[in-house]
Amino acid sequence: MSQQANRPLSPHLQIYRWQISMLTSIAHRASGIVLSIGSVFLAIWLIAAGSGPDTFASVNGFAASWFGQLLMFLWSFALFYHLCNGIRHLVWDVGVGLDLETARLTGYAAIGVAAALTLFVWIWAFIA
Repeated sequence: MSQQANRPLSPHLQIYRWQISMLTSIAHRASGIVLSIGSVFLAIWLIAAGSGPDTFASVNGFAASWFGQLLMFLWSFALFYHLCNGIRHLVWDVGVGLDLETARLTGYAAIGVAAALTLFVWIWAFIA
């Protein structure tokens, strides 16, 4: 006969409430993946630019399409978010801002500043 051990279960997402620190941690990893994929497209675009006008026109046509623009917008948000959250982590590395309230506020700030920077760059790009 097997007896079930009387010990606590490992914590999981059904026990924990979502917190901004959980979201920013997952988003930081996801933005790193998005940046890697976007960097592959950037390399393809640069190789196409060196391969001749026809090749560049086809790759640049995709980049200029609404779907390509959407992907580049999301990629730029991932870039700014990864930057802002990375700065947040660097500040944490020196021991500043580790209390719960500051960590919560800086999480929201990283998302907000990333969104503001993304909008600023895209508005500036279309105006200039």
